[in-house]
Amino acid sequence: MALHITSKQSAMSEINVTPLVDVMLVLLIVFIVTAPLLMQAVPVDLPKTAQVAPLKKSRTVQLSVDAQGAVYIDQRAIHFDALENELATLRETGDDLSVQLHADANVRYGRVAQVMAAANRAGIAKLGFVTVQE
Repeated sequence: MALHITSKQSAMSEINVTPLVDVMLVLLIVFIVTAPLLMQAVPVDLPKTAQVAPLKKSRTVQLSVDAQGAVYIDQRAIHFDALENELATLRETGDDLSVQLHADANVRYGRVAQVMAAANRAGIAKLGFVTVQE
C-alpha cells in the first residue's frame, strides 16, 4: 500500500501591510514635527551695524503687602515709614531697579496706594503688579 500525500503548496497572494503602515506613520510624525519649523523661518536680510553697549542689568525687588497692611521687601519686614528711604537706597545701587508688587487680595486699597506713592517718591520707574490666574 502506497501512501499518497497530496500537498497544496501555492503562492500566497496576500500582502502584509503592517510594515507599510509603520513606515508611513513614522514619515507622518517626521513631517508633522518638521513642518512648523520650516514655516517659522522668515528670510530677512538684516542690516550691518557697529557693536553697541550691552543693556543694563535689571534688578527685581519683591515688594509685598499682607492682609494686615504690613510691608515686606524681598520677604524682609520693613516699617512703612522707612519704605521710601529703603527703596531709594536700592535704586541708587546702579542697577536698573524693577519692583514687583505682591498685594494681598484682602488688603485695603488705601494701603496699596500709599505703598505705590512711596515707591514713586523713591524714584521707582518700573512697578508691576503680580496676580494669579482665576
